[in-house]
Amino acid sequence: MVYDVIIKNARIPQGDDTVITNILVKDEKIAGFLDNVVGIEAKEVIDANGHLTLPGCIDSHTHFMYQGFPHRENFLTGSAAAARGGITTVIDMPCCSVPSARSVEQLKLKIELVEPQALVDYAMWGGVTGEDVREGWLHNVKEQADFGAVAFKVYMTPSVPTYPRVSDPEMYEAFKAVAETGLPIGIHAENFAMCDYFVKKFQREGRMDGPAWAEARMELAEKVAIQLGISFAEDTGARLHIVHMSTGIGAKLVGEAKARGLNVTSETCPHYLTLNYQEAMTKYGPLAKIAPPLREKKDNEMLWEGLNNGSVDFIATDHAPYEIESEKHKKGMNIWTAFPGIPGVETMVPIIVSEGYNKGRISLSKMVDILSTNAAKHYGLYPKKGAMHIGSDADFTIIDLEKRWTIDLKDQASMCGYTPLEGMELKGKVVKTIVRGHLVFEDVEGSTLKDLSDEELQRIVHKYPEGVEERYSEIFKEFPNLHSQEYEKSYRKEHPELIDQHIRGIKGIKVRPGFGKFVKRQSIQVLPRTITY
Repeated sequence: MVYDVIIKNARIPQGDDTVITNILVKDEKIAGFLDNVVGIEAKEVIDANGHLTLPGCIDSHTHFMYQGFPHRENFLTGSAAAARGGITTVIDMPCCSVPSARSVEQLKLKIELVEPQALVDYAMWGGVTGEDVREGWLHNVKEQADFGAVAFKVYMTPSVPTYPRVSDPEMYEAFKAVAETGLPIGIHAENFAMCDYFVKKFQREGRMDGPAWAEARMELAEKVAIQLGISFAEDTGARLHIVHMSTGIGAKLVGEAKARGLNVTSETCPHYLTLNYQEAMTKYGPLAKIAPPLREKKDNEMLWEGLNNGSVDFIATDHAPYEIESEKHKKGMNIWTAFPGIPGVETMVPIIVSEGYNKGRISLSKMVDILSTNAAKHYGLYPKKGAMHIGSDADFTIIDLEKRWTIDLKDQASMCGYTPLEGMELKGKVVKTIVRGHLVFEDVEGSTLKDLSDEELQRIVHKYPEGVEERYSEIFKEFPNLHSQEYEKSYRKEHPELIDQHIRGIKGIKVRPGFGKFVKRQSIQVLPRTITY
């Protein structure tokens, strides 16, 4: 047999140890592992150079926002950032698009728009909102689940106009509907009444400093929201997932719920493990504004502890970049009016490697679980994704554990032009990203994106795929051009050449746009409810 690819000299995890092996790839799947490949034929050889080779890492919480908000990010720049950061599969949220993805037809439209741009594989969250409850549209939940959505997202606080928040009783109704599918329901856990009251109170008092944002949306708002979610999960049998959990008390509550046998899981983000609001929001102001906000140093350490004891199940990013010119630093904008969101997909893996594994905070096996395997299992993608098994997709993240580097905006693939992580010094860098046996990223200067013509960029980025407006005529009738008010006021709407310039400057991409594939949920799987204090 002639294999498609041999990935030679790969140092793969075996528990907390590693072994050097050669990985055989056929038809984009793992076909075997050999100590010696003398006499073995392959069309291509990729050398891992003895570097740590993980099952492809997964970011299960991204907002790439192309549909309706192309001035912020598109799936090309977002998936390029993912590839550069060692992410082989992203799972995109349903909310930050026009329209939001809350029905099968809306999901199909989103996938058609993503398809020409994607550089890595992608799955989709389904959507359910307060409007769906009020209008009697909860039948869309089962239909999205049958289509292949991996989970459902609700907001307890306002998000974007096309994705209305849920009131408490509406959230209860959503829990009941999602429970019938067996899939997780992810909640943005901040109590609306508390956040709304204290934000308005601080504004009346004239607070305009960066830390005011975090102090108004206090730890207690997340605690109360998580407690309510756990109560609803216990009553309905729903699989509750706390997205972007920011507090140590949140981890404690999730751990206690798991210990009682409830199906409650959580994720946290690299910024909640490494940044604190007093320093970051004083230094960066709106550029460090996110929701939930950054917390305190004590929360950093408690969340690391949560990753180790099992109360935090995996890492995601909540990657949500905004246009710096019109949505973060526009004249007259302040900490209250700036949009909340930061990039993260490009730095998730390196931060966990550097600040977690290399500093001894987590073991190798734990790192594999929280960067890949647990998310794949939780969202029903395992063992197609998140595994090094024969028959699994040949997705790999190759990391030089010794390489020291600094997060630098000039190398960032995400289009936003800012990050509160700028200047962070890390040890451990992604040097190759492999998706289905294809080298998608290599840490070199050259890139396939550099040579994209004006015509190609028009077709891939600036225009919708041919025939899409006719195929989804009802959606386009309700949402003309799929444009948002924010896009109409944006800087890049007037300067689209900046988008092309940015794309051509992204380094290290080895495949062409459209390489990435949509991944449907494979099954329904539940993570073990194991807590070790």
